[in-house]
Amino acid sequence: MERVAGERTKILVVDDEANQRNALASMITGWGYDARTASDGEDALKQIQIDEPAAIVTDLMMPGMDGAELLRRLRDLPEPPPAIMLTAFGSLETAIQMVHELGAFWFLEKPLQPGALKLLLARAMEHRRLRADNERLSRQLAGQGVLDDLVGVSPKMQEVFSLLRQVGPTSATVLITGESGTGKELVARAIHRLSPRAAGPFIAVNCAALPDTLIESELFGHEKGAFTGAVERRRGCFELADGGTLLLDEIGDMPLPTQATLLRVLEDQRVRRLGASREIQIDVRVLASTNRDLSGAIRDNRFREDLFFRLNVFHVDLPPLRERKQDVEALCRAMVPQMNARHGCQVAGFDEAALATLLAHDWPGNARELRNAVERAVILAGQGLVGVEHLPRLTAGRAGAPEGPRTSLDSVTLPVGTSVDQAERALIDLTLRHTNGNRTRAAAILGVSVKTLFNKLRDSGPTEGG
Repeated sequence: MERVAGERTKILVVDDEANQRNALASMITGWGYDARTASDGEDALKQIQIDEPAAIVTDLMMPGMDGAELLRRLRDLPEPPPAIMLTAFGSLETAIQMVHELGAFWFLEKPLQPGALKLLLARAMEHRRLRADNERLSRQLAGQGVLDDLVGVSPKMQEVFSLLRQVGPTSATVLITGESGTGKELVARAIHRLSPRAAGPFIAVNCAALPDTLIESELFGHEKGAFTGAVERRRGCFELADGGTLLLDEIGDMPLPTQATLLRVLEDQRVRRLGASREIQIDVRVLASTNRDLSGAIRDNRFREDLFFRLNVFHVDLPPLRERKQDVEALCRAMVPQMNARHGCQVAGFDEAALATLLAHDWPGNARELRNAVERAVILAGQGLVGVEHLPRLTAGRAGAPEGPRTSLDSVTLPVGTSVDQAERALIDLTLRHTNGNRTRAAAILGVSVKTLFNKLRDSGPTEGG
């Protein structure tokens, strides 16, 4: 809810001692804020629903719901207000726990120093403003087809962006699915950057790339001498991601024994290094991704059903590029400046024939395949516009599908099994090559309007069987 011009910023003061609560509220009101009060954590949660305070100042030790439990409950809110914790039993260890583990904005010991609280409130307001500005910018970019490093103007990608904006600020575990090359790690990084953990580490580990004998050491760490070759203590990925986000890529390839250990770690938020005698408390948000059918793996007893349910709290499924052809041109526009900077080129974009060729391809390797094609084309072109002659031969269909049509300089070869859509796209591509990309001439040759030709290139859907 946006604040009305001239309306004072609301601050909620939570303390079970009425005299202290009222005195603190009076002091904060004198600094120009609108101070509201609550007698304990339960009362505070009710007030938050009504008043939507910009920040909370709360005592730690209270009967009923104390300040620590209030912080835990605040973490479940979509946009929790920053909370400043006050306690007469302060210590560095308590401060770290409140700030690092429970998400307090900061920590002050009693007797309270008014100047310190006033400064912290000002900083909390600035933090809240920056967070709101970042969210606004994120929404604006998403409307233009950009979210973090993700690009997509198609309705399907806009739906994905909407999901990411909802789940990013929460602490929920997310399962990201999609074909190879669709950008699952980019989605994970976007979730991390949209979260309150954005300043913390982001660690990604490919479960399929690790031998069964090393995966638990990689994830959970080991002590010196835990096994042959363990010449020194090593922290695992969970410890490295403490305070941040851990992506378990290709989770479907994780061995069953490791799945059992992972489930326990997810439930307890504790890890034990191999060879260690004690567990270590961690604070890690876990994301998982896979291009496999986990339902089938569960039926075949290759994946634990209880782990699936624990990971699949929130599901994001990425559509393949062949189902969102509208995004091809937007992706190319985003990739060209990156490739120019990487390779010292000065390419301005793609000519119409090259773009038509890209739109006609089914991209079985998805955005990763497109990126490789764009990189090659930019290097070969060097400057100016990319033409068809700079593109790789894009003749491969999806895995398991019949080979699609192939074009030469003046003809189209249509193998048995070619769909009408594939044949139509191949004919359009050939005609555009013949007219050097002139869509008006190509439309006249094909007997359609320029608008119809453009729509067919932009909106061509998946081939038969897709």
